[in-house]
Amino acid sequence: MAYMNIPYLLDDGFAIPAFRFRSIWKVQANDSYQVTNAQGFEWPGIFVTYEGKGVLKLADASSDLHAGTYIIVPNGVPCVYQCLDGDWKFYFLHFDPLDMPHQLEMPTGKPVTTANMPEAIRLCERLIDSLIVRPVGYGISVHLCAQELLLLLAREQAAYGQSRHPELDDILYYMHQHIGRPVPIDAFVRQSGLSRTVFYARFRDRTGMSPNRYMQELKLSSAKASLETTSLSIKEIAASLQFYDEFHFSKLFKQRYGASPRDYRQRLKQPQSEGDDA
Repeated sequence: MAYMNIPYLLDDGFAIPAFRFRSIWKVQANDSYQVTNAQGFEWPGIFVTYEGKGVLKLADASSDLHAGTYIIVPNGVPCVYQCLDGDWKFYFLHFDPLDMPHQLEMPTGKPVTTANMPEAIRLCERLIDSLIVRPVGYGISVHLCAQELLLLLAREQAAYGQSRHPELDDILYYMHQHIGRPVPIDAFVRQSGLSRTVFYARFRDRTGMSPNRYMQELKLSSAKASLETTSLSIKEIAASLQFYDEFHFSKLFKQRYGASPRDYRQRLKQPQSEGDDA
């Protein structure tokens, strides 16, 4: 056994944001195209411009919408939008409320450039196809597809954030796929392209702990899964995960889970008393 797979859980505090897809327009406009909405949109929406150029005025703020940009607009804000230079091709999706864009930290009322326009177009066309053909489950499908569009755009922006540090993605993936192996810090530092000091700082910023502590947590989680699902001895588990020895493993396990590996496994074999959770 190189390692036992560990469970990957959604944080207990995560709340799924409210989201309802309403409609999608595919617009190919010329200079005659101009819309004035004095009351604003009934629902929020997103303009996705894939060719040409338009202009959007929200209240007193005006924004040029170039090809390769998108803008999320709130509901209830007076707006005017029109084609510029004789050509404006865009999708416009209505959804409500704004909870999901807010949770994804997407800006509202501000144009954003995206390099993922081909994928955004594919998702928009998939939405339209589903609404035309209406296969079984299309209502669920269009909701998921619209959310996938927002996720696509939000993740692109998050990659440029100051705290996520995407240069660590492959390193974290490697650590999860090689639980039980020594942590090759020097190789990780070279791979990241950072100095050792900056690497440690960013790793702690991303995970809340040092690389060695992070791997230790993975090992202990793997050991816990092994105790629950295999007949391997404690000595075998400790050796497979490359703890210093069985006693060192037991000490760390008790510190983490409040019971020695032996006691933890023994408790699993005891029948639950009446009234305990199933």
